[in-house]
Amino acid sequence: MYSDMPDEKSKASIREQINENLKRVYEEALQEEVPDRFKDLLAQLKAKEGGK
Repeated sequence: MYSDMPDEKSKASIREQINENLKRVYEEALQEEVPDRFKDLLAQLKAKEGGK
């Protein structure tokens, strides 16, 4: 085995760090406000669907 290759414990630690970072970024994204442009597009779509 190569000395520069991470062992299983190190790999698990790296995976845990990645998981925690992904969770943090996802939680931050959930807290963001929906952009006004997107709200406008949704309103337009609803108006078109309501007219059918």
